[in-house]
Amino acid sequence: MISKTIEDRTLLVVTGPTAVGKTEYTLSLAEKLGTVIISADSRQMFREMSIGTARPTPQELARVQHYFVGTLSIHDYYNVSIFEHQVLDLLEKLFVSHPVVIMTGGSPQYIDAVCKGVDEMPDPDPAVRQYVHKLLETNGLEALRAQLLLLDPESGNNINPNDHKRLCRALEICLQTGKPYSSFLNGVPHPRDFHIQKYYLNRPREVLFDRIGRRVDQMMEQGLLEEARGLYPFRDLNALNTVGYKEMFDYFDGKCSLERAVEDIKTHTRRYAKRQLTWFKREFEEIRL
Repeated sequence: MISKTIEDRTLLVVTGPTAVGKTEYTLSLAEKLGTVIISADSRQMFREMSIGTARPTPQELARVQHYFVGTLSIHDYYNVSIFEHQVLDLLEKLFVSHPVVIMTGGSPQYIDAVCKGVDEMPDPDPAVRQYVHKLLETNGLEALRAQLLLLDPESGNNINPNDHKRLCRALEICLQTGKPYSSFLNGVPHPRDFHIQKYYLNRPREVLFDRIGRRVDQMMEQGLLEEARGLYPFRDLNALNTVGYKEMFDYFDGKCSLERAVEDIKTHTRRYAKRQLTWFKREFEEIRL
């Protein structure tokens, strides 16, 4: 449990792997503290993506005031830098009446953006972005990484070779500016004028994986197949490059059976949960559920 003394103007960050139980835990905590919740989930922001992102239900949203849930369209341009500035502006207003504000979600980059700041990057050029995405689609991830290694060996070697989002963004910056992507990263945390306490929720591995499996089954019962079918025409949008939707799109494309797609969602979600835990353990205090 959270037992440290909480000071005025404190951002209480409560994160954890997918399906660990963040929603109910933070709802109860917010009710106890009489405060509000800021979502740091990069996919629950999109109003068209409800079932596949396990967005809080209308009943849950009614219990506590939430921010950044269902506020964007998948067609809107958005990035982690915009999120940082919007949350910092919001916190200034919230701290007037709420000494403690809770931020929850499982998106590491969005959490870091608020806690540490984002290095300033140029806005993407649509033509360059289209070229990079076409390169990825036509020649695959290895070809994209090979070009990045030529332009910026440091980034090419440091970015996870399977992290296509960061690889694409790094190559975009290189091509757009003529400078290495790594030259824009200084890694120096930006000062904040509020206190930050950071925790992550965890469960025994077998319990977490069972919860993931049961949640995917529940999503299917709630209509994930139909939700994904409605979004299928927009599958090339970055917002839909998301576990749960990608596998359904493979099914629609005839690449696998529906049963296989559902099993792939479970497998890919478990892998994502492992990566989240690796990140959380670096600097967050564990709360065992």
